Amino acid sequence: MSETRRAPASGAAPAPVLGFRPGGPMALLREGEKSRNARATLLRLARYLRPQRWVLLGTALLVVVTSAVDLLGPYLMGLAIDRFIKGGDLAGLARLVSLMALTYVVAAAGTWWQTYLMAGVAQRAVRDMRRDLFDHLLVLPLRFFDQRAHGDLMSRLTNDMENISNILASSFSQLVSSIFGLVGVLIIIFMLNVPLAVVSLLVMPLTYLLTRAIAKRTRQGFRETQQTLGALNGIIEETITGLRTIKAFAREEATVEQFSGINQRLKKVALRARVLTSFMGPLMNMVNNLGLAVVACSGGVLAVRGMATVGEIAAFINYAGRLGRPLNQIAQLFSTIQSALAGAERVFEIMDETPEQDAANAEPLVRVRGEVVFDHVSFGYEPGVPVLKDVSLHARPGEMVALVGPTGAGKTTIVNLLTRFYDVNEGSICIDGRDIRTIPLDELRQKLGLVLQDNFLFTGTVMENIRYGKLDATDDEVIAAAQLANADPFIRRLPHGYQTLLSERGSNLSQGQRQLLAIARAVLADPEILILDEATSNVDTRTEKHLQEALMRLMKGRTSFVIAHRLSTVRDANQVLVIHNGQVIERGTHTSLLAQRGFYYRLYHSQFKGQALPESDLRGLPALTQAD
Repeated sequence: MSETRRAPASGAAPAPVLGFRPGGPMALLREGEKSRNARATLLRLARYLRPQRWVLLGTALLVVVTSAVDLLGPYLMGLAIDRFIKGGDLAGLARLVSLMALTYVVAAAGTWWQTYLMAGVAQRAVRDMRRDLFDHLLVLPLRFFDQRAHGDLMSRLTNDMENISNILASSFSQLVSSIFGLVGVLIIIFMLNVPLAVVSLLVMPLTYLLTRAIAKRTRQGFRETQQTLGALNGIIEETITGLRTIKAFAREEATVEQFSGINQRLKKVALRARVLTSFMGPLMNMVNNLGLAVVACSGGVLAVRGMATVGEIAAFINYAGRLGRPLNQIAQLFSTIQSALAGAERVFEIMDETPEQDAANAEPLVRVRGEVVFDHVSFGYEPGVPVLKDVSLHARPGEMVALVGPTGAGKTTIVNLLTRFYDVNEGSICIDGRDIRTIPLDELRQKLGLVLQDNFLFTGTVMENIRYGKLDATDDEVIAAAQLANADPFIRRLPHGYQTLLSERGSNLSQGQRQLLAIARAVLADPEILILDEATSNVDTRTEKHLQEALMRLMKGRTSFVIAHRLSTVRDANQVLVIHNGQVIERGTHTSLLAQRGFYYRLYHSQFKGQALPESDLRGLPALTQAD
């Protein structure tokens, strides 16, 4: 690429030692926390559960039955004490113990079944949510990805989703079980002994206040943990991707220091969140045990006065202990649900990003001749920082237009605007007289073929990578495209020919071989307009000759835009545009520009003489007219 497309965020801190982009992992740690609406997030999560409402209803009924069976245990125990143990009826006691054992077996089986059902519900809901997030990512503009750490996006697709899945799998059945258990226990204890029931209820307001206070803090802590984890994943992803550069500059120690800083922060925020969560259980147990002590003392007084039997007291104490269990579970659920909400908020935050959209009046191009006009186009990636200033050009059908100039001049930005990766700030771009903003994005990009300096090859076979240009192409069409691109000879020398499996990003091929595959892919796509962005810049002279031959065949009969640093590759262009500081300062053919003895002349001769262009030559250079 001829210039950087990532622009620093407003007020960003100086770039860190490794040069990670300002919109990358470190920026995640500088983002201010926005206020979150837990209710709205829960409602959006509920939409993913709605298609499985009948399974949820069945699970809820199963939970109710299981809880009801489980509640029989203490009642049967009290009955055993008062009727069979006190009276010495061992046969009756054996029957009652068998019934108690059966209730516990049924409760255990019901618990397993409801866990199985909820695991399925959670996995299906998260599958749908992950699909929606992935689909939405594909329709977001490139600006979004240029300003985000890719590792953080991966974290939202994986870690946050897994967190939501784990909590959905357990929280619903636990919540229903806890609510029904709480209501059931309250009914039973009031039936057993009203005074003792009133005493038991004294701990509930304290439990509620503690739960509310801790839950608010844990939700914030879990969100901060997920955010820092995303930043850590971003550092890992960029480090692995840029490992060659890190080693080349001997920056391993600096990389470790940067990783350790975020890793240490993750340890702190995760520990703080877990500590807050861990407070919940012990606090609830302490409150419940104090309540049980009060109930036991009160029950003893009632028993001494003959106002309650020993069996009633034993059953009541057991139920009072169970009164604390659903309260504890609900309190713990409040903490774990905060973690799910934190993850869901991060997922929905991406889903709420505005996607690329076609204009309301967008209509398809029936036939493309290939006329391209830039009419006084100005653009900047960030407000107030112009990259292109009042650029105009006219490419006639079938013409080759070369864009040359120093690095950062704005050449690649012109490509970004033509492909509508970004939209112009001022002016317009037209194809065959149609403003490209009125053409559906998919159709526009299908008419354009890109061969870049560093083309992306997917993990898969050579055949599959070429076929990416036209997914329904036959094997013969793929091979024909490779032959036109001069790629067929080297492909046939590979271990398995067209079925050779490529490593990640095609790392088991040379730079030239990867470029030939990219050209073959463009040949197969058969675009009406071709864009070559430094397509031959990183190859040796011999490979460049093969690439040039393939590119000339590809450009024949097509409108082509060629960005090149090597000016020897643009001699045959119908027009050459010299771009400097975002403006077209010269235009003409290769020969006419040399005759002008201006910027292009000096740039051309500096390459062949091996001399850098002096800064004094750049200053004071008169801007020429932009007329054709």
